[in-house]
Amino acid sequence: MPQISLEDRIKSSISRSKSEVFLRKDFEKFGDYDQVGRALRSLSKNGRLVRVGYGVYAKAKPSVLSGNPIPNASLAEIGLEAMRKLGVKADLGQSAREYRDGKSTQMPMATVLSVGKARVIRKISFGKRALRYER
Repeated sequence: MPQISLEDRIKSSISRSKSEVFLRKDFEKFGDYDQVGRALRSLSKNGRLVRVGYGVYAKAKPSVLSGNPIPNASLAEIGLEAMRKLGVKADLGQSAREYRDGKSTQMPMATVLSVGKARVIRKISFGKRALRYER
């Protein structure tokens, strides 16, 4: 009976998951730190995942314009899910909440998350776009 490779096991786990964001520690059960790192790098190279931060990966799809992998979800959705997985209570920034609730007609230009009193230093970005945090 052939053994299933670590990369195939992680790929299967990702495809079954409803989550769009994965932390490196989500795959600790499959192998040690270096093995998981190599598998995640390979999946990123193949376009199944994109790296959006240190130990933070998102499901990817090919871009209709360039064919390069891009995240399935928006940067705000990725940031909110990553913060939830990291144990930080976060919400959209003040201007995005006002726009969402219909209190303002101005669309926010930057992706901002409100993290309350938590001290977040983690950088979450894709391409030239990065998340910013407000208290």
